[in-house]
Amino acid sequence: MSDSARTGAADIDANPYKPDFPLLAEHLDLTFLDSAATSQRPSTVLEAQSRFYTTMNANPLRGLYALSVEATDAIARVRSQIADLIGARTPDEIVFTRNTSESLNLVALAFAPSVLAPGDEVAITIMEHHSNLIPWQRACADAGANLIYLYPTKTGELEEAEIARKIGERTKIVAATEVSNVLGQRLPIERLAAAAHENGAIMVVDAAQSVPHLPVDVSKLGADFLAFSAHKALGPMGVGVLWGRAELLERTEPLYTGGEMIDSVTETGAVWAPVPQRFEAGTQDAAGIYATGVGLSYLVDHVGYPAIAEREAALVSAAMRRLAELPFIDIIGSPDPARHHGVISFNVRGIHPHDVASLLDMQGVAIRAGHHCAQPLLAWLGVENLACCRASLAFYNDRHDVDMLGDGLETVWRTFHG
Repeated sequence: MSDSARTGAADIDANPYKPDFPLLAEHLDLTFLDSAATSQRPSTVLEAQSRFYTTMNANPLRGLYALSVEATDAIARVRSQIADLIGARTPDEIVFTRNTSESLNLVALAFAPSVLAPGDEVAITIMEHHSNLIPWQRACADAGANLIYLYPTKTGELEEAEIARKIGERTKIVAATEVSNVLGQRLPIERLAAAAHENGAIMVVDAAQSVPHLPVDVSKLGADFLAFSAHKALGPMGVGVLWGRAELLERTEPLYTGGEMIDSVTETGAVWAPVPQRFEAGTQDAAGIYATGVGLSYLVDHVGYPAIAEREAALVSAAMRRLAELPFIDIIGSPDPARHHGVISFNVRGIHPHDVASLLDMQGVAIRAGHHCAQPLLAWLGVENLACCRASLAFYNDRHDVDMLGDGLETVWRTFHG
């Protein structure tokens, strides 16, 4: 859904979703506004993890007995489900990792050496989370390549001139987040991918902050690799997804070695298993993967991306209207609510973000405060102390949560200024 189509017409006074989330339903005094860090989980996900261990617990891929086959089949179904969700050509293009960071490290440290040489360039944006920044620093250092940053406007717009200036014939890899975890801004991934491909480069997409909010199709994005985490999209912690074009995964060396990632072993060497098993050394979090499938079903099939976009747009609009009424609040990034995909970063003038977060917590409002693993971005924006407050909303929030945030910030201000 485009920014202009985000109408925000949903009724946020009503909330049909909170009863499905045990933590939110049982802690009515909690206003949870930190979903960009990790989402809450519906009861179906919690029950799925328990169900795996109580009804199908066996080590997948290792046994020929019925229970192990059932566990193996369960993981295969989730692999197929995710392939369908993001438009992969085959389930074999889906690799299970522990999180987005591990997925991006796999690309940067195991695939990138096959295409990088001294003097080559890797282009990333200054808006990257450290997970999509530090691996490229290492990859460039290892290869003798140069890391090139693309800078947005102060409101988070990545302009065409900057893309044309920074992506060229020396570029071998372009890596970018689809949605900034600080600004909430969606980046023009399709344009970045086109610029990468015009120059024969590979496009890597960090979709950790987009899969929970937006439909993701790897073909429409023009991605060559794409990564996201289950725990930001209603699933359990400890499960990540890496999608890669099959021909690129075939060229990628395993990052980890061990059980079930080999085809054969001799005293002097080993032959890797086919993709994707070669990247999944050791026992996987089978219960977590199984529950990830249930979480994505709730997100996509039960709630649905159109409803998510409409509801989150309404929540963000209401929150930014309330913050605009508080003269001591400085919004970081665009003043346009349509540009914030669930994320609003701000500071309270003259009060350290850690103090703001602590005082809000005393009122039952949970937000994030700090550098949000995006220190270069905050430095580029000139944010004092390299720290800011971040309220991140999800479809399971409601107007009461927005009111609690506004009321809490008024209390913070009065606490410091009488």
